[in-house]
Amino acid sequence: MLTVLRNSWALLLGIMLLMLGNGMQGTLLGIRGGIEGFSTLHMSVVMSAYFLGFLFGSRMTPDMIRRVGHVRVFAALGSLISAVLILYAVAPNWIAWSAERVVIGFSFSGVYITAESWLNNASTNENRGQALSLYLIMQMIGIIAAQALLNFGDPSGFVLFIIPSVLVSVAFTPILLSISPAPAFDTTKALSFRRLYDTSPLGCVAMFLLGGVFSAQFGMAAVWGSQVGLSVREISLFVAMIYVGGLVFQYPIGWMSDRMDRRHLILALAALGAVAMAVAVVFNPGFYVLLVIGMMAGGISNPLYSLLVAYVNDYLEGPDMAAASAGLIFINGLGAITGPLITGWVMAKVGPPGFFLFMGILFFIMAVYAGWRMLRRRVRTIVEQPGTFTPISPASSVLALGATMEVAQHAHDHGASAPQS
Repeated sequence: MLTVLRNSWALLLGIMLLMLGNGMQGTLLGIRGGIEGFSTLHMSVVMSAYFLGFLFGSRMTPDMIRRVGHVRVFAALGSLISAVLILYAVAPNWIAWSAERVVIGFSFSGVYITAESWLNNASTNENRGQALSLYLIMQMIGIIAAQALLNFGDPSGFVLFIIPSVLVSVAFTPILLSISPAPAFDTTKALSFRRLYDTSPLGCVAMFLLGGVFSAQFGMAAVWGSQVGLSVREISLFVAMIYVGGLVFQYPIGWMSDRMDRRHLILALAALGAVAMAVAVVFNPGFYVLLVIGMMAGGISNPLYSLLVAYVNDYLEGPDMAAASAGLIFINGLGAITGPLITGWVMAKVGPPGFFLFMGILFFIMAVYAGWRMLRRRVRTIVEQPGTFTPISPASSVLALGATMEVAQHAHDHGASAPQS
């Protein structure tokens, strides 16, 4: 791992700074929207717009890179991000914010694809898993630290919008000045959605549901906090705990995943998530209990993403693993677009508890469907030996997910995965 850090420190530092900027803007808009008096429905549209842009970016960026190259795409999209982060404060209007969120989601998607292609190119089959682990850690550190920065200014002013703009601008410096050459960009032929679903119905359905859970956490947590009257410090702490949970529980769940039937673990985690959300809805707990619930929500949803990727890999032959990445990203993205919209609608109907109610329903459906699929497919018949669990963030692009699948394929080919009990 030290070798990976030595060779890719500039890129990883840039990723952390990018996540600082991205982590700030999502929470900050939720807080500022409450100050401006925007309705929950309006804020749900604003938050969904990011995931719409992200989905478009994941489809269009590869063509842009092939036409003009990594460096130009990187610089152009970075400039757009910095500009939009300033424009949020200039025009605090939910319609303008929605349009700007589409642009910033598109731009961040392109930036991630560009950065991840560099990271993938700088790694070998032997250390790619370590590189992806460091990439995940730097992402999480950036998002968690971003919540602390929200306490260094007034969300009703300009300063907190300038900080992420500066951070994003600075993030490109270590990456663009790195001695690593820009890699060749190759896209893998995608697996058809029909074949992907036939291969793993549970993987596809759960990935769609998880997209809704993740986007609700990422987009609506600050909106919920504003509605219930939490301070900026309390909102930032709650959002940070979601990502702390994702970072802390990723590896223990991965360890269990490689030693048991993944379907049992998917069902157990989804059921635990549903119970945790039900506690928040039914008992109206205090703030510190809510912090634990937030940590559980993040500690379940983020590892579940990696777990589902590993589970889908269990039913794919080696050459199809990377090809499935685009389909999984698209399915997750569709769920992510609808997540804030439905969360906002539920919150408008039942009040702030609707934030937890929506996620609880998705977790419950996932658990029920996992149990049903276990009755339908009792024996693993596609591969003799399951692949390994490799941590990956739901915020990553198709390149990082494809690299994750390559790591699983390499580990499987060399017999590195642990036997299941």
